[in-house]
Order: sequence, then C-alpha cells, then structure tokens
Amino acid sequence: MAEGVENISRKDVIWNYIATFFKIGAGLILLPFILKMMPTETVGIWTIFTTITTLIALLDLGFNPSFTRNVTYVFSGVKELKKKGIAELNKNNAIDYGLLKGTISAMRWFYSRMTIVVLLLLLVVGNIYMYFLMQSYTGDRTDLCIAWIILIILNAYDIYTLYYDSLLQGKGLIKLSKQISVIGQLIYLIVAIVLIVLGQGLIAIVSAQALSIIIRRFLSYRAFFTKEIKASLQSSKSQNKKEIISAIYPNAIKLGLTSIGSFLINKSAIFMGSIFLSLSEVAMYGITMQVVGILSSLAGVYYNSYIPKITQLRTTNNNKELKAIFYRGSIIQLSVFVLGGLVFVLFGNYVLDLINSQTKFLGAGMLTVVLIISFLERNHILATGFLLAKNEVPFFAASLWSGAATILLLWVFLDVVHWGVWGLILAQGIVQLAYQNWKWPLVLLKEIR
Repeated sequence: MAEGVENISRKDVIWNYIATFFKIGAGLILLPFILKMMPTETVGIWTIFTTITTLIALLDLGFNPSFTRNVTYVFSGVKELKKKGIAELNKNNAIDYGLLKGTISAMRWFYSRMTIVVLLLLLVVGNIYMYFLMQSYTGDRTDLCIAWIILIILNAYDIYTLYYDSLLQGKGLIKLSKQISVIGQLIYLIVAIVLIVLGQGLIAIVSAQALSIIIRRFLSYRAFFTKEIKASLQSSKSQNKKEIISAIYPNAIKLGLTSIGSFLINKSAIFMGSIFLSLSEVAMYGITMQVVGILSSLAGVYYNSYIPKITQLRTTNNNKELKAIFYRGSIIQLSVFVLGGLVFVLFGNYVLDLINSQTKFLGAGMLTVVLIISFLERNHILATGFLLAKNEVPFFAASLWSGAATILLLWVFLDVVHWGVWGLILAQGIVQLAYQNWKWPLVLLKEIR
C-alpha cells in the first residue's frame, strides 16, 4: 500500500539527529547576537516571550501525541478508533479514508477552539501583564508593542495548524518532517540574525519565528496532502468527528496529566531551590541540568524516530520486531549517556574556564549521580513509550504521585535536613527509583516476552 505508514530507515534517524541539533543549536547560535545588539531590558523581554510561548504549548493538553498515534492507527488499517486498546484491522490492512477524513476534521475542530482560547488568554491576561510590564520599561515601546502583536498572531497560527505535525509524524514521514524542521530553523536563524544586525530589536526575533513557522506549515501541508490522498479524501464520506474526539480525549487528558507530573518531577527543583538555596547554587544546578537535558534528548532520538513504526507494530502484535527496536534503543541510550557523560564530567568545567564563565557546572561526584538518575529516567520513558503505543496510559497516576512526592521530598531535604544541592539531586532520584524506574521497563518486558 503506497499510502500506508512509511518504513522507518537509518536516514530517518540521521535526519532526526540533525533536526535535534538545529533545534538545540539555534538558540545558542542566536544568543551572542542578541546579547551584543540588545540592551539587558530587551533581553529580559525576549526571555519572557520565550516563556509565554512555552506555556502556550502546554495548552495542547496531550492531544498532539494522541492525534499522531491515532493517525498511525488509521494508516495501519484499523476499522475504528477506540478509547482503550487497538481495533481490528480492515481486510488487507486497507486504509479507511472516511476514518482519516473524520480524524482530520476532529483535529481541525479541536485546534480551532484551542486557538480561540489562546487568543482570549493573550488578548486579556497577556495584555494586562504587558501593560504593567511596560510601566517600568525604558526601551522602545513601539518595538515592544509591534513584537507583542506579532507574537499573539504567531502563537494562534501555530496552535491552529499544529495538526500538520501529527499528520506527518503519524504517517511515518519522519525524514521529510525533520528536513522541513531544519529548513524552518535555518530560515529562523538567517532572518533573525540579519534583522538583529539591522537594529530591529524584538521585532526581528518574532518576525523570524513567524516566517519560519509559516514556511514549515506550508511545506508540511504540501508533503502530506498528495494528489492521491486528496482524491481519496474527497471521494470518502467522513466519519463523525465527535465520536473520534470522544475516543481520543480520555488518553489525551491522561497524557496531559502525565506532562504535569513530569513537570513537577523535573522542574520543581529550580523553584524550590530558589527559595532555600543561594542563586549561585541554583545557577550551577540549572546549567548542569540544561546540558544533561540535551544529552537526554540526543539519547532519545532513535526511539522518537521509530514511534510511528512502534505504533504500527502494536496493531499487528509483532513482538519480535518490537523487541529488536527496544533493545537497539536501550543500547543507543546507554552509549550516549556513557560517552557523553564521560566527556561532560572530564571536560565540562574546563570548557567554561576557557570562556571565563563565572558560573560552573556541578562537581564530578554530583554530576555523575545526576547522569545516572537521568539515564534511569530516560530508560523508563522509553518503556512507557512502547506501552503508550498500545493506546493505554497506565502510568499517568504514578507520574502525578511521583510529582507530588518529589515536591514533598524537596521540602524535607532543603528545609528540614538542609542537604543543599544534594537535596535537589536526590529528591527526584529517590522518588523515581522507588517505583517508575523499574516498574514500566518490567511491565514492557513481560508484555513482549
């Protein structure tokens, strides 16, 4: 079937690594230009804009990965979408284009309403916040106002067209989607650098982001909606979008709650640390965790490339190939953490000394423990991804409980026993080791035997 889920190859993985590099590197490449050409106040506003964009992305509530997974089910040939588990396949695994048409309609319905929510939040709460922010802002207020308007339009458009990502990823067009991502990042960097050098300030950054997203969405639309798919959709009767939404939303909400739990586990240490520790200690911990986060992202690229394939294999109960992907993913993760971690421990602070950085990474002992904790978490995330491909979210409650337990343990370690930075590190590690680190890999291994 020419229009089924595409096969995932080594090229898909390589392009995923390239896209991940550009995603991580874009901010680092742009930062020297921003710091050199913009005053401190403007840099602070840019940081706020970035935070606002990150918070807006959380409004997806877990629907994007859920839509992606269900698009893969459709292209694998399922008869219907279910709240739990996977439906039977059609004869000869034929694609039900009526189901695909209904799924696309459901995605448009959901994101059109989320766009309205985003606009209301930014136009009401956002404008009030910006009004108070401008009272003490001494920079170019016209530049700030224009940049803010562009940012509102940019975030609304980004949410409204977010389902294009689900369509490409769900169909297994990993290489193509990552190539489009790289093109978008290159456009963002080139346009932003040129406009910043020309003295355009905040407008330069948000305009570059807007142009990048528009081009990415245009290319994504052209890549997915081929003549064959357009013809098949036009000749098919759409299934009821409300039934499709009702089948998808239970697990989507669970994923959203899981994301909240993950946020509490991984991000609460910074907020708690800022209350009980000095800013220098929080800074050391913060930059260390940023680099470890990049290492973790690189370790997970192989698995992320194979998500559509894993989902498809779940529909056919192909445990043999699932095991092969799981073991390869596990070995790659371990290799990245061992080799990358060794370089980080041995040369991290040496590199900071070369650039005369006033902030340093954590010491070798602390850093080693952080790397072990991060690897164990990455390992159980790999297992939960395989479990999720079966259209079940058994780990959402555990994630919430772990998040709450992490906050409690942080308070004990920081305020009661005064363990300092060790408290930030060990709270997350102990909570995760107590259950999630071993539970989900064990459940998966039993399932795929």
